[in-house]
Amino acid sequence: MDMNQYLDMFIEESKEHLQSINSNLLLLENDPTNIGIVNEIFRSAHTLKGMAATMGFEDMASLTHEAENVLDLIRNNKLQINSDIMDVIFQSVDLMEGMVYNIIEGGDGSADVSALVGRLRAIVSGDLTPAPSKPAAGSAAADAIAQADEQAETTEEAGREHELDEYSLTVMRQSQESGHNLFWIKVSLREDCILKAARAYMVFDALENAGEVIKSTPTVEEIENERFDLSFEVVFVTEKSQEEIHKAVSNVSEVDQVLIENVNLKSEQAQAPEVKPQAAAPKAPVAEAKAPAAADAVKKPSASKTIRVDIERLDVLMNLFSELVIDRGRLEQLAREIGKSELQETVEHMSRISGDLQNIILTMRMVPVEQVFNRFPRMVRDTAKELNKKVNLEIQGAETELDRTVIDEIGDPLVHLLRNSMDHGLESPDVRRRSGKSEEGMIQLKAYHSGNHVFIEVTDDGAGINKDKVLKKAIERGIVNPATADNMTDKQIFELLFASGLSTAEKISDLSGRGVGLDVVKTKIESLGGSVAVDSSQGKGTTFLIQLPLTLSIISAMLVQVENEKFAVPLSSIIETAVFRQDEIMLAHRQKVIDFRGRVVPLVSLKEIFGIPDNGVQKGDDVAVVIVRKGEKMAGLVVDSFIGQQEIVLKSLGKYLVNVFAISGATILGDGQVALIIDCNALIK
Repeated sequence: MDMNQYLDMFIEESKEHLQSINSNLLLLENDPTNIGIVNEIFRSAHTLKGMAATMGFEDMASLTHEAENVLDLIRNNKLQINSDIMDVIFQSVDLMEGMVYNIIEGGDGSADVSALVGRLRAIVSGDLTPAPSKPAAGSAAADAIAQADEQAETTEEAGREHELDEYSLTVMRQSQESGHNLFWIKVSLREDCILKAARAYMVFDALENAGEVIKSTPTVEEIENERFDLSFEVVFVTEKSQEEIHKAVSNVSEVDQVLIENVNLKSEQAQAPEVKPQAAAPKAPVAEAKAPAAADAVKKPSASKTIRVDIERLDVLMNLFSELVIDRGRLEQLAREIGKSELQETVEHMSRISGDLQNIILTMRMVPVEQVFNRFPRMVRDTAKELNKKVNLEIQGAETELDRTVIDEIGDPLVHLLRNSMDHGLESPDVRRRSGKSEEGMIQLKAYHSGNHVFIEVTDDGAGINKDKVLKKAIERGIVNPATADNMTDKQIFELLFASGLSTAEKISDLSGRGVGLDVVKTKIESLGGSVAVDSSQGKGTTFLIQLPLTLSIISAMLVQVENEKFAVPLSSIIETAVFRQDEIMLAHRQKVIDFRGRVVPLVSLKEIFGIPDNGVQKGDDVAVVIVRKGEKMAGLVVDSFIGQQEIVLKSLGKYLVNVFAISGATILGDGQVALIIDCNALIK
């Protein structure tokens, strides 16, 4: 069978399982006695192993199998977790991730796993703590069920595949007597089901979250190796209702039918070696006759609420809709010029419909920042060990959504800021203890919406920024004139951290001191149409604040005219538009400025900046100005006139026009003209 058609599904699900394993390993490291977490990791690893084996990625399957053996010992209390074991498992997960990304890049997913396989086997063959003793008859149902699971596995390995031993039957009777429900469940997969073993294990995962599987037919081993048709049966003990179990199993994708019936061990059938479903009680047919719809509901799985869509298809959809937005603007202009009411009404209706469609498409492209944030706890854990520091990472607002194009780009800047907080911000445990702080430093990663922007904060409770040290380094590097250094505010000094080549590290390490400072972060964030600022309090900590646009594809802008040229200024950068008289314009240090609400704001002439030729039309005495901002700084863009607000499609200038000063792209207007989009961040210095 050709597996290439299933490769995308394998890659996406593998990434999800690896992320889940990473997250749960971090939880387990802080709570090593929590067997529930170990079970979660084991299930993800088990599913990943089955998927890899089915797809033919043997190295990944063998490595996952050995890691699974270690996890199995841990969850059965035969092995105590320590830092060495955690490190080996983490390294195994890293190698699995590397293999997945090798597959993404077109490789065969192979890797040298021999060293890690050897270390995992050494852990398994080491001195093990004794297994817990078998509980006496009459103990709590949960303990009995746990022992029954081990006993059932032993029975299956011995080849008694279709029988339940007396011990298991005793446990099941005790469970039923104590109020637990005992069900016989038959699960049928769809005929077009792919990765049967993985789907089957997802069913077992759903069941084990709700109770305990006592018996499966075929055996677990046969299901793992896909030695079954499209259905399997289990005997299951749970406190939950039949409806809850049916819903949980039906939610697994590619499950075609779920049949659930009660098992009555008090009947004579219970004495038979093979457990059968309970015979229908006298009232059952009556209930079926009254509610046939309910009976049908048991046989049909609930419809899936989500589908996977290749992001490239969404990109194509967005590009096609962008062309519609351009044509919409053209139609609106033609309707105004022609003036026919019927045409105007039709165009207005089309504009409303296309506006709703635009919102839906933009929403489809929005993804939670959780996709980026999820990888940071593991990175913080590793970096903290490297620095011999204790760090607690607190994440808030992970559900905040951003456009996919922005999400793809913010990962590296955030990594840089987090590493900076751990290396420069947080003190060592000894220093923190001497200063009266907790040995464990805190880093908070927070995301939230505000208007048409998303804000991301990286805050630490470290030593704060040493202003004198930053200023001294800046003077040494020639970034600041010593004559003006004394008059700089705290905010201005903090901003120096974003200057190119400025590093306050005392020594070169893998993390810092190589002259690659926060200017990299600033450049990347500004290329996304955002901004970054920093605030700090000596001895208390530092906060970096990133402001990002919600989307980069379709933006609201103010269209302005300069001579014969039209420009678009993003509304997110505009504070206000105003008209000033010539006598209100002043000179300060040979720079034209205006008084805007008590602040001196420099004027920037777009005509001079872009060298636009004069069209010979006589200008009036008044000066039209667009007040824009970049963080705390402001500037006034001098234009000839304001055209109006419009939603525009952001288009790149192409590979031949890269790094054009103060231009972030272009758009096509309704009359077919091209308008350049102003990059206000580049104009404000």
